[in-house]
Amino acid sequence: MALVAVAGSSRSTNTALEEKVAGVAALVDKWRPDDGQCSLFLDGSRREAGRFLCAAVELHGAMLLVASDVDQERGDECLVRAQGVLEAAMRRLQLELELLLSTVRSNAVDGAISGHDAVGDAGVVGHITMVADAMMAAGYGMECVSTFNSHRRAEFAAAVRRLLGFAPSQHAHFHKLTWEDVDGKVQSWHTAAGFAFNFAFSRERVLCHRVFAADAALADKVFAGIASDHAADLLAVAEAAVMRARRAPERLFHVLDVHATLAEILPAIACILGDKSEAAARATAALRNAGDAARGILMSFEEAIQKTTSSKAAVTGSAVHPLTRYVMNYLVLLADYEDTLARIYQQGESTLTSGSGSASRVSPSSSADSIGRLVSVLQRKLDAMAVGYRSSALRSLFMANNTHYVSKKVRGSSKLEGIVGEDWIEEKMAETRRHVDAFVHSAWRDVLVAGGEGADAAVKEAVATQRSWVVADDEMGDAVRAAAAAVVVPAYRALYRRHGTAAWMTPGDVNAMISRQFGGLRNEAAGSRPVSAGSATSRRHRLRLTSFSDKLAHVQ
Repeated sequence: MALVAVAGSSRSTNTALEEKVAGVAALVDKWRPDDGQCSLFLDGSRREAGRFLCAAVELHGAMLLVASDVDQERGDECLVRAQGVLEAAMRRLQLELELLLSTVRSNAVDGAISGHDAVGDAGVVGHITMVADAMMAAGYGMECVSTFNSHRRAEFAAAVRRLLGFAPSQHAHFHKLTWEDVDGKVQSWHTAAGFAFNFAFSRERVLCHRVFAADAALADKVFAGIASDHAADLLAVAEAAVMRARRAPERLFHVLDVHATLAEILPAIACILGDKSEAAARATAALRNAGDAARGILMSFEEAIQKTTSSKAAVTGSAVHPLTRYVMNYLVLLADYEDTLARIYQQGESTLTSGSGSASRVSPSSSADSIGRLVSVLQRKLDAMAVGYRSSALRSLFMANNTHYVSKKVRGSSKLEGIVGEDWIEEKMAETRRHVDAFVHSAWRDVLVAGGEGADAAVKEAVATQRSWVVADDEMGDAVRAAAAAVVVPAYRALYRRHGTAAWMTPGDVNAMISRQFGGLRNEAAGSRPVSAGSATSRRHRLRLTSFSDKLAHVQ
């Protein structure tokens, strides 16, 4: 009786399988696996799509029952037919998955550009989830994951490429490109990396977890498979940009920008991809390398200032030296990166503290220290340059012009002013006044020490000598004229009263001559610019953050 019952059960199971095979076969005939022109969900009814998915899953379940049946002869034949139909059904669902995924714009990357948020498209994502659930339940999870993974990887890569404006793999050729080309690509990278890591990867992870909601571990694995390579490509662009910019002072700001972007995206990378992920480790290393590069560039910049040849560095008329202009404009820009520099030097201190070695030279420990150090190095270099002038008057004028320019640039930048402090500014302004006084006493010495009849000739000679000399700007011209008038005119007036003749200039004439020096009385509307004692139109030196060596080539 038991054997009869088992036989009856086997026939019943086989019959159920055959019925399910027939049902699925009919649906497969209608929705063929090779017909990519129409979709169960997009072109058919939701009800029929549900029937297809349920029928396929039930067929798989029936196959498992038959496979466990003791009556294998007839069952084997049924299973062979069922397997063929199930494979055809799964091929159709793979195609369906591709069709549905193709309607999903590349998640948040393209979504933000086009105004369409694919992750928020509940209908399409719901259909994808249903297909994925059916394939997983039918034993085709590997095929499902492979299809989803490859499609989303390709879509994500295309979207990142569109956002960047170039393929991330081009970073390998940065060393062959001009810096202008590299700079353009890095500027695009800042936007793309910030958006991708702060938003797009997060939305992609949400998509993976919605589609594979039944298995969170699998969802994480799928997301990692999609995101890891793209994260690595984006980080590789930053690495290549820093490598390309090393040791060039004018490229420091590009390195600082990269460091700032990496610091911004690192928390997002750790949150989305995991703080133990390869991407997080690589981003941390890239951040550290960018900081090391920035400190190295600053050290190179300091060395370049120190190596400027003092003996050949004199400029015509004791004007503001090109080195002074370059360095101070550089520091004004650098002060805007105070927060980034602070992180970099904090990072450097942490590295030295955790390491077993010690620095081979004394390095700045903060952004303020690094900027203050460069100002001090410049000041010492200016002192050395001044020695190149044989005339003590020119030496003093050179130092007055350059010290004035330094303090004025600091006063014109709230960031730089805050870094060096008010005391430092007051000290520099006082130093400038001392140099002006020293210049006046040296330039007008022959007048101040002249005997009776020599004063008139000494004034004319002093004015003629100073005709080609230059002051930094109108403010410096005012200071020099005021100081000269305060000292020279009273001294000349005393001589004039005792020894003056009809041929002498009057004290008023001398005062007028001094008032016309360095653009006085004829330069009221000219603005703040270098002016000579005999002309108000000298504009030789203009800042460009070009190559440091090119900038100073004419004084080396």
